[in-house]
Amino acid sequence: MRKKRYLTVFVILVFTCSINAQTLTVEITNIKSKKGKIAVAVFKNNEDFIKEKPFFDKSYSKADLKCGTMKIKLKLKPGVYGITVLDDKNNDGKMEYNFIGMPREGYGFSNFTDRVLRRPEFKKFDFLIGENDKTVYVKMKYF
Repeated sequence: MRKKRYLTVFVILVFTCSINAQTLTVEITNIKSKKGKIAVAVFKNNEDFIKEKPFFDKSYSKADLKCGTMKIKLKLKPGVYGITVLDDKNNDGKMEYNFIGMPREGYGFSNFTDRVLRRPEFKKFDFLIGENDKTVYVKMKYF
């Protein structure tokens, strides 16, 4: 009897949590090659971004890459988020830099198109997910 009760509570919690989640489509453009993977990190605030502690991170195959573009779907609850993307050509899970500190792999930020030589502040690429599904765009940059 006790197991049934726990199972019922678990099912209700899972169902309740999934009701509030919205589908976020991340459309990534300007990807230069099919080599490696695309690494996506989702941040909830500036502090976590500075500490490089994402709320969610995952690498995706470039098998569905078409004309330098791919789409990724994520389920997120309403709130403020920011997304970073890395074109991880060598599959090591981290950004590679040259001898003067310039990125050797492509990178991008949600809805952020400015060309700056340093990391943007979180507020420059954050976005709000409300009660409806949403699409954000990431244009990859390469040096």
